[in-house]
Amino acid sequence: MAQDTPPDTIENRVAKSPLITLGLDAWYPTAPRRVIDLSSWLYEGLIVREKPFREAVKAHDWSQYQGQAVALQCSTDAIIPQWAYLLVATALQPYAHTLTYGREEELETLLWEESLRQLPVQDYRDKPVIVKGCSDRPVPASAYVRVAALLRPVVKSLLFGEACSTVPVYKKPKR
Repeated sequence: MAQDTPPDTIENRVAKSPLITLGLDAWYPTAPRRVIDLSSWLYEGLIVREKPFREAVKAHDWSQYQGQAVALQCSTDAIIPQWAYLLVATALQPYAHTLTYGREEELETLLWEESLRQLPVQDYRDKPVIVKGCSDRPVPASAYVRVAALLRPVVKSLLFGEACSTVPVYKKPKR
């Protein structure tokens, strides 16, 4: 009677699988981030007085934002006229890598949008793709939403997690 013997080598079924793993770490936006709070340029933190505001904008050293991603916001309940944001943005634009209105979360969303525009979506056509769940860097929910929107039209299937433990997200219907 023949005995069952264990195989000589361990088979790595994950490596042999057609699954493609997409780690969003590779798309992490590296530009330094800054948030500028306009409230410090307001009278009593609440009122835009045009002349002092313009003087503050003119006197500010904008070169410190060279190559940075910058969000403009006001942390107080002040009503900021639109021209004030426009004035600050025009002073900042020659230096900033990216410029937006909002909190740090909005800036992160914009940076990830810019980065993920470079994703070679066609490389994933008709393939099963796993979007990695673990990352060495912070990945906001907006990045996962964006990558799903980019990949769904082209992939065979979309999963989330690690090859050993995935959550099915989407499977292209058979025609």
